Amino acid sequence: MTVTICDTTAEAVAGIRDGSTVLIGGFGMAGMPVQLIDALIDQGASDLTVVSNNAGNGDTGLAALLAKGRVRKMICSFPRQTDSWVFDGLYRAGKIELEVVPQGNLAERMRAAGAGIGAFYGRTGVGTPLAEGKETREIDGRTHVLEFPIKGDVALIGAFRADRMGNLVYRKTARNFGPVMATAAAVTIAQVSEVVETGTLDPEVIVTPSIYVDRVVAV
Repeated sequence: MTVTICDTTAEAVAGIRDGSTVLIGGFGMAGMPVQLIDALIDQGASDLTVVSNNAGNGDTGLAALLAKGRVRKMICSFPRQTDSWVFDGLYRAGKIELEVVPQGNLAERMRAAGAGIGAFYGRTGVGTPLAEGKETREIDGRTHVLEFPIKGDVALIGAFRADRMGNLVYRKTARNFGPVMATAAAVTIAQVSEVVETGTLDPEVIVTPSIYVDRVVAV
């Protein structure tokens, strides 16, 4: 597989279809691929299911996509914060669906998708509304809940640098969900600060190998 080094963010998000499930990296604004999200807004895809840790912050990035009415459903860990007023307003008005997934389960469900794991049992959520309607099993005398993988049609992630093969390195906390999302999507699109020549990156610090990356754009 050959990665495409895109000249523009518009080129990078071309072809994302209405109704897609889009995995969007970021922990709050740390590592959020804002420029790719802006390009997706301009591209016009709608009726999206978005998987992200948060449900948007302030009025930029994911919040701007929500404000445009392009998202049908949010799957996230933290839908409400002091600056999540866009999502809050949409949800209270009945204009968006929500699936809350505990943060560890969110990461593991995407990791399972990338690893080809059909499902897994975990303790998180036992005895809460998040476990209602889900299969449970006693393991070592404790109740566990069955969780299924989360797959994406597209992943939009932010990394620090890429080489021309598409290998990615991240900067500090901006790493967050990017690596697991890259493995869980059919098409992974990464925005980076710069693209360097192959061989420049230390192989020991490459986090996301190029096999998981389809398009790269420097912003």
